Amino acid sequence: MEIILTPPLAFLIYIPFVIVLLLFGRSMASKSKKSTVKETIYASGEEASTNPAAPGYRPFFLIAFFFAILHLGMLIVGSGTFTYSSVPFLLGLMVSLVALLLG
Repeated sequence: MEIILTPPLAFLIYIPFVIVLLLFGRSMASKSKKSTVKETIYASGEEASTNPAAPGYRPFFLIAFFFAILHLGMLIVGSGTFTYSSVPFLLGLMVSLVALLLG
């Protein structure tokens, strides 16, 4: 019975389940009609902003790289013993984190 819990087999079992669920949901949904009101931006009665809401992905990637380097670096440091050969690695880790913080 544990073979069902293996990821490839579980994936193959869930695909038909999701397709049936999708088709059932589509059959329950009502048919929609095209309307210009449905395609306009809703801004709570105010004039819609022309500026993009998010400035881009650059701030996100800086934070993601910071945490990836921090967590993977600490995983590597924590999985071994402290020796003098790990000091350059720690210094490189600190320099890369400072470089990411300063942008």
